[in-house]
Amino acid sequence: MIRSLWTAATGMKAQQLNIDTISNNLANVNTTSYKGQRVEFKDLFYETLKRTNLKDDKGRPVNLEVGHGVMPTATTRDFKMGSLIETQNPLDLAIDGDGFFAVLTPNGQIKYTRDGSFKLSINEDEGKLTTSEGYFVLNEDDEEIVIDNNLSDITIDELGYITAKDEQGQTVDLGRLKFVKFMNPEGLISEGQNLYSATSASGEEISVDAEEMDSRIVQGYLETSNVQVVEEMVKMITAQRAYEINSKSIQTLDEMLQMANNLRR
Repeated sequence: MIRSLWTAATGMKAQQLNIDTISNNLANVNTTSYKGQRVEFKDLFYETLKRTNLKDDKGRPVNLEVGHGVMPTATTRDFKMGSLIETQNPLDLAIDGDGFFAVLTPNGQIKYTRDGSFKLSINEDEGKLTTSEGYFVLNEDDEEIVIDNNLSDITIDELGYITAKDEQGQTVDLGRLKFVKFMNPEGLISEGQNLYSATSASGEEISVDAEEMDSRIVQGYLETSNVQVVEEMVKMITAQRAYEINSKSIQTLDEMLQMANNLRR
């Protein structure tokens, strides 16, 4: 019965993590380009009480074994697209398809994001394209994107090319956004602030040239979270029931132990 107590406890711990993950999904239902997570579980090791022992067509044809519960093994992120909403802000960009923008953090590291709610950070007579946190958006040469104050009507096309109009109405080329993909995006580490870091599991970034683009950048739109509230609520109710039934198991086992102790009196 002591084994059963620990088995039920592993179930409660696993479901607690499951509910934590679902709660984080629901908390980010309005976060731009947020990608929902889910927990994966595996059963723990088994203790074999009796092994198969077929000899001369006699003996047990199957094992007698008991498991020791469950353990969470991974949290995987679902990178399917969220819906696009129109903002009419020329600095809002959505990615229709796979891929990420690249930004430069203050410590000099390159991070990746699908959150295209970019801003213009003004310094003296020029501005730079940044994230809401002030991280510089990079062009395909890994350089900051500089936009002079005398430019207007910023346009970013489906391939990421940036242009603007000068005071004479002439079109000025401002380069192209850096656009990357990964062999295994599920291997990216979530850094918070809608940023991801590359790992050995995700593989190195793969820069996508304009000629190779199979996704498109949509100006004036943002990608919403891909979390479905109703689906997450159903998951939460299921996890709550699983947590409850494991706690009932512990309560039942406690009562059985109490009965066993009372047998001595």
